[in-house]
Parts: sequence; structure tokens; C-alpha cells
Amino acid sequence: MGLIVWAAVAGALLCWVYADFEFAGFIVGGLFGGLMGLWLRSALRDEIAAAVNNVLDARLEAARRLRAEPASTPAPDATEPAPPPSPPTSPPVMPQSPQTPVSRQSVPASVPAQSREPAVDREVATASLAAGAPTLPEVLFASARDWLLGGNTIVRVGLVVLFLGLVFLARFAAMAGLYPIEARLATVAAVGIALLGVGLAKRTVRRDFSLSMQGAGLGVLYLVVFAGARAYDVLPVGAAFAFMILFAALGCALAVLQDALAMALASFLGGFAVPLLLGGNAETPLALFGYMTILNLAILFIAWKKSWRSLNLLGFISTFALATVWGLASYADRHYLLCQVFLIISIAIYLAAAVLYAHNTPGRLGNYADSTLLFGTALAGFGLQIALVHARPFASAWSALAFGIGYVALAALLMRRRRAEMRLLNECLLAIGIAFATLAVPLALDVKWTSASWALEGAGAFWIGARQARWMPRAFGLILQVVAAALALGSLGPNVSAIPFANNGFMLPMLVAIPVLFSAWLLRHRLEHSGSRWATGYARVEHEIGAVWFLLGFFFVCVALLREVSRALPPVVANEMPVGALSSGIQVVAAMVALLGAMVLADVFGDRKHWAVARWPGRAALPVLWICFLLSAGQGNHVLAWPGAVFWLAAAVGHVWLLRRQSVNAWTYAMHVGGVLLLTAIVADSIWLAVDRADLWGTSWAGVTFLASATAMLAVLMRWAGPVASSGTDLADSWPLGDYARAYWLHAGIVLVHLVYFGALATTVIAEGIADPLPYVPVLNPVDLSALLALVVLLLWGRLLLGAVKDAPMLVELAADKAGMVALAVLAFVIANTIWLRTAHHFLGVAWDNAALAESQVVEAGISLLWTLIAMALMFLARSRQQRLPWLAGASLLGAVVLKLVFVDMSAVEGLARIVAFIGVGVLMLLIGYFVPLPPRREAGKEVAA
Repeated sequence: MGLIVWAAVAGALLCWVYADFEFAGFIVGGLFGGLMGLWLRSALRDEIAAAVNNVLDARLEAARRLRAEPASTPAPDATEPAPPPSPPTSPPVMPQSPQTPVSRQSVPASVPAQSREPAVDREVATASLAAGAPTLPEVLFASARDWLLGGNTIVRVGLVVLFLGLVFLARFAAMAGLYPIEARLATVAAVGIALLGVGLAKRTVRRDFSLSMQGAGLGVLYLVVFAGARAYDVLPVGAAFAFMILFAALGCALAVLQDALAMALASFLGGFAVPLLLGGNAETPLALFGYMTILNLAILFIAWKKSWRSLNLLGFISTFALATVWGLASYADRHYLLCQVFLIISIAIYLAAAVLYAHNTPGRLGNYADSTLLFGTALAGFGLQIALVHARPFASAWSALAFGIGYVALAALLMRRRRAEMRLLNECLLAIGIAFATLAVPLALDVKWTSASWALEGAGAFWIGARQARWMPRAFGLILQVVAAALALGSLGPNVSAIPFANNGFMLPMLVAIPVLFSAWLLRHRLEHSGSRWATGYARVEHEIGAVWFLLGFFFVCVALLREVSRALPPVVANEMPVGALSSGIQVVAAMVALLGAMVLADVFGDRKHWAVARWPGRAALPVLWICFLLSAGQGNHVLAWPGAVFWLAAAVGHVWLLRRQSVNAWTYAMHVGGVLLLTAIVADSIWLAVDRADLWGTSWAGVTFLASATAMLAVLMRWAGPVASSGTDLADSWPLGDYARAYWLHAGIVLVHLVYFGALATTVIAEGIADPLPYVPVLNPVDLSALLALVVLLLWGRLLLGAVKDAPMLVELAADKAGMVALAVLAFVIANTIWLRTAHHFLGVAWDNAALAESQVVEAGISLLWTLIAMALMFLARSRQQRLPWLAGASLLGAVVLKLVFVDMSAVEGLARIVAFIGVGVLMLLIGYFVPLPPRREAGKEVAA
């Protein structure tokens, strides 16, 4: 934090003085100085880390050489006398970093012979060397502390104080009118030359002091030239540029000759700070852009000789930051050509710097590629380009295409050299070029570039991080893609276009989906990392989110497909609403087929590439079908209606294909059960379509559709999967019965049984029995036939369960035993009573409502006779089977009839109806008593068996 604080204090003081001691200048200068200090601290830490790695490499090489000496020295002959002992030799001189000298004491003098092993891995050797040495964070902290609190601190503070003193002196002299501006500038220039001369004189005695003085002298000379040309107008522009070129060349030469990164940073930091310190208004930015171009060319020259990434980043950040600040404050249309030329030159310079850095920086897996400079230049440059041309038609698209052509051309040029170590750089350039070329399409169709470019840049950064085993670019890339996804979702609006697919609504989500899916593809395996604590922690999180990333990408693919399906056509006449390219009914089924098609493609790709997560979307095929079915039914559309039937056929084929490829698990088991229910609903929908075509919505034909479909489906399951339940046959080679037979005859059957039972109960109680265009006939009408058919199917299903496997659930066993029989008896009793009620309604003119039926004397008398007949039937059944239980049930029903006659019919029924009821019940009871006496009690075991 010390370096950041010092830089912030220096920047605050300088801007405070320049702004006539105003508080705003103090704040702005402090922020700028703090940012520069943060960047400078990062650069210094990188150099320290590189120096430490060089020391470790040197020690490892020394240890390997010492271990190799016994193997390379021939064994002495036993017949020859042993040579006299030689004096101890000094250890070999280790290669040292040109930036950080290493003392000889840091290299072990000797290695015991007994500790020399034939081969030692780099990691083992490094760990053994570092066991007794301070850790890397301790080394970095100690180095930073020595740099800040050593002798250089006094020099740096002294330079700041001296600079402030010169500023105060210049201001005092100017206010007092002691000498003209030319003299003042010459005095300041003389001080700068003096600082430079003192630094050069001490370059061999005190290196750090010398470099600081040289950097300060160059900074003062930059300040004088720029002030003379821009602030006071006493120096011609041409002469000022000449001086700047001279000073830039001098700074470059001194930094390169003395291998002094710190001097280069100080010189260029002062150079880039000049426009901020002495900024003003001008008619044209030619001077500012020319000045920054000179600085950038100097940085490019140094990049040709040195791999100073920090200097490259300083120039890149300063250039584009200053250009952005100037553009926000002073840009006008008349500046377009000049700004365009400056932007092209700046992008070319830092793209060349990135290429030179890769050329001069070898690594373990090939030369390094500076992802920050490569992708940062593309991102910042394209952002400024968009700001320049956003008001021009299709200019953004042409700009993206030009960027893509430029990057691809540079990649092709480098690939022609066929240097394997430059492969990573070439692939990065090619990826950026392809990304920009892809981005040109939606930009031509008026899609904002932000979310799409960020998604592409995020994928590129993640790819670079994966190639270089660096976790920070990977984390940055993933975060960038999340932000891009959020921006894309927030920018979605109505998709109005006459062009299919090549429109904003489809292309924007796809341009987010493709980079996200690419990142998910890279995440399918654990990626390498540096092994640090932060990298290890991030790697654990990264491995867990691989599946989430694929699902995010697939979600955006689905969004793109849905947006295309819901696309609307532009109105032909102004002020009219857009009309959908597809009708609302076709939109639903088209979306269903599109989503299932995407699932099929993902499943095929995942199966061929052994990518398990790519097969996950196929598990959601049935929920998609259900949602589309409900939406379609809500709109009044039917599955078999043309042309929707074609889409449903394609969707059904895709669903069955996906279902067959799924592994056996609880979810797939549930999908088979859900498929039976969906097919039941589709059958009901098909019957509704027939009712609709026949215009029978006001009849009972429409009321029994779902009951009929559920009953038919249960009957089909019994006929198809029932043999497996009763015989327990192994159908391992038959799909789907091989693995999912119980899902059909048992679990799906349970659901259908409940639907059939309660459906039959509700239908027979509620339905009026209108059989138009046919006349009403008791029993032979849609309500009675459906209810009786449901009763028969339920009885057969119960018998199927009684003969099924023994591991049926307890609830199923209960339903198939006495409790199930009682439930069926209740349903049969209700059906018989409602048949009489509907008969009375249609033939006797009794209104179909509860009050009218309850008050009808004929209905009450008929119910008494009906109950007596039912009781008589039960008793005859008991006699034929020699069972007491049915006889007792009939007797109980007769008791209920007697109670009804006494408490209901005696008071509510009068006249002929009461006479018929009493006489009829009495005669029937006499017949029962004569022909059907109580069966004798049998043994308990036989009764249970019966």
C-alpha cells in the first residue's frame, strides 16, 4: 500500500498546485496518482517474482550438474595409484536475471554425494530448496519494503519536493513578473538537463539513484516542451514535436542500454501525465494525438528489444484512457478523420507490441501471449470505434468486419512463418478475428455490440487462461460472460423483422450462447493452474460450474429459438401493430419442435463426445411437451388438427428417441409414467376434436371424453403390460417393457385407476345423459356406457393385481383386496341409482336438479324398488357361491329400504306411487325369504379363500 499512497500523494499535490489550490484538483490528482501507483506496484511485483523464479532455476540447474558429475567421471582403475586430492573447486556461476542481481551466497557450495539421486523432478527439487527459504509472498513483501524504505525512498521524496519547489518558483516568478516565460521555461529545462546529467554521471556507481535522476530529468524536459508548445505558444509545433521525438528516443535508448524497466516506466509515466497537468482547449487534437503517437512509437521500439509487459500496459492504458477523456469532453464531427487515423495507428502499435512481446517471451508450452494486451486492445479499440461511427448507417458492422479482417490477416501472416512456439498467439489473433467477423452480422442488423462482444471476449479470455494455466483470465472470462448474459436478457424486446434467423431477436441470444457453450466445452475436464492457494480454490469452484455453464448456454439457445418462433413482421401501413410471422397456434407447436430438436442435437453430440451434461436437456422433453399441450389446449387448438398434427408427430418421435437413450433412473421412470398421462390427455383432446367437428358440446358426448380416454388407456396398459405383471416374464430385450414394465402396469395404472374411478363417479352423478342426435335409451347412452365400461375395466385391473408379483406396494394390495371391492361396489351402486334418475328425467319429465329429484314421488318409489332388486341380486349371488358376505350386504340394503319406507316414503310419497312402492318391496322380500335363505356358516379358511 505504501507505493500507492506515495503516488496518490504526489499526484494530489501536483494537480492541487496546478488547479490553483482547488479541492477538485487535489481529488482528481490523488485518484490518478493512486491508479498509477497501483499499476506500478503490480509491475514491480512481477519483476520480483521473475527474479525469484530465476534464482530457483539457477539452483536447480546447479544441483543437477553436481548430481551428473559422478556419472560422467570414469571410475579409477584399481591397478593405478589414486591421484592426489585436488583442491576444492568453486561452484559454477549461475545465470542471473538482468533485472535483479543474485549473490553467490544464494547458491549452495556443494552437495553431499550420498544425497545425489539419479533423477529429481523439478517440483521436488523446488520444494526441497524452498523448505528452508522464505516463501514467495515473504520475498515479495521484503523486496517491496526494501525498495520503498531503502535509499531510493529519500531520492524519490526529494524529487517530488524539488519538483513542487520548481512549480512554486515558476508560479511566484510569473505572478511577480520577474522574467519572461521563455526564461522561465529555459530555467526549468536547465534543471531537467542537470538532473539527467547527474544521473548519467552516477550510472556506474549508484544504479538506482542514477535511474531515478535520469527519469526525473526526462520528465521535466517533456513538461517544458509541451508547456512551451501548448500552454504558452512560444515554441513552434514542429520544433516541439522534434524535441519530443528526441526525448522519447533518448529515454528509449537509456532504458534499453541500462536494462532499466523502472526508468522506462518513470519516463513514460511523466510523458503521459503532461496532457493532464497542462491540458487546455484547442481547435484540433492534432498536437495531443501526435504527442501520444510519438510516445507509443517509443514504447513499440522498446518492445522490439525488451519483453517489458508493464511498459506495454502503461502505454496502452494511458493512450486509450486519455483518448476517451478527450472524446467525452471535446469531440466534434469535424475531428472524425483525425480521430480515426489516430485510433488506427494506436491499435496497430499495441497489436504490434503484443506480437513482439510474444516473440521475445518464451514459455514452457511455447511463447507467451499477453491476453490483456491482445483482447484489451480489441475491446477498447472497438469501443472507441463504435463511439466514432455509431451515428452512421451500418458503420458499426463495417468496423467489426474491418477489425476481423485485420486480425485474421495478421494471424495468417504470422502462420506463414511456421513457428510452433508462436502457435498460441496465432490462435488468439485468429479467434479475435473470427469473433469480430461474427459480430459484424448482428451489428449490420442493428444489434447492440456490448453483450455479444463481451460474451465473445469472455470466451477468448477463458480460452487463453486455459491454454496458459492461468486462473485469473479464466475467472475474468466467466464473469464477463455472466455480465453479457444479463445484458442480453435485459435488452430483449419485441422481435420484429421480415428476415428469418438473420435478425436481432435470434442472433443476439445465439451470440451469447455460442461463447458460453465454448467455455462449457473447455470446462468438461479439470484445467491446469499454477497451484497457488487462490488458483486451487478457484479450480474447485470452476470444476463444479461446468454443468451450470452448459445449461446457461443451452438456455440462450432455447431463448434464440423461441424468439425466432415468436417473430413478428413489420406493419405494411404505419401506426399498425406488427403481425406474427406464424399464427399463435403454430407458434406453440413450432417452439415445441424447435426445443426438442435442440435437445436431440445436444444428446447426439454429448453421446459422441462422451460429454454427460450435454445429454441432460433431453430429460426435459416430456415437461416441454406438457407445457406446449396445455398452451395449445388453452388456445383452443387440437393435437390432430392440421397442420399441428405434423408438428406433434415430429415431437413424439423426438421424445421417444430421447427417452430410449436415457439411462434407467428414477427420473426416467417418472417420464414413462408422465408419458402415459400425456397420451391419455391427447386421446381426450382427439375426442374433443371429434365433438367439436360434430358440434356436440351441449351433449353428454363431450362430458365423457376424459373418462373414456382414461378408461381406454387403462385397458390398453392391461392388455399390453398386463402379461408381464401376471407372469413375471423377463423382457430385458424389449423396450420399454424390459426396464419399465412396472412403470406402466403398476405406477401409471394406479394414477389412471384413480382418474377412472373418480371420473366415473363424477360423470354418473353430474351428467344429464343428453345423447343427441340419438334418442336417450337407458344404459345405451354415453354416460351409462362409459361408467359401466369404467367399472368393468377397474374390476379387471383389480384381478390383475391379485395375480401380480408379491412385492406390490401395500396401497395396491389393499386396493386389490376387500377395500377395492367395496369401492367398486359403491361405484356400481351409484351407477345403478343414477341410471334410474336419468330415466326418470328423460321419460317421466322430472327436472335434472337435486331439489326436483328429491321431491318426486315416482323417483322415491323407484329408488325403493331398485334397492330391493339390488339386495335380491346380492342374495342370489350369495346363494350361488355359498358366501355369507354378499347375503349380509343384501340384507343390510333391505334394512335400509325398510327404514326409507318408514321415515321417507310414509310422509313424502302419497297415492299410487306409495302403494306401488310398499307392495313391490313386500313381494320382493317374500321371494327373497323363500328362495334365498341365509347360507350356512363355513369354515374360516374356506371363507377367506372364497
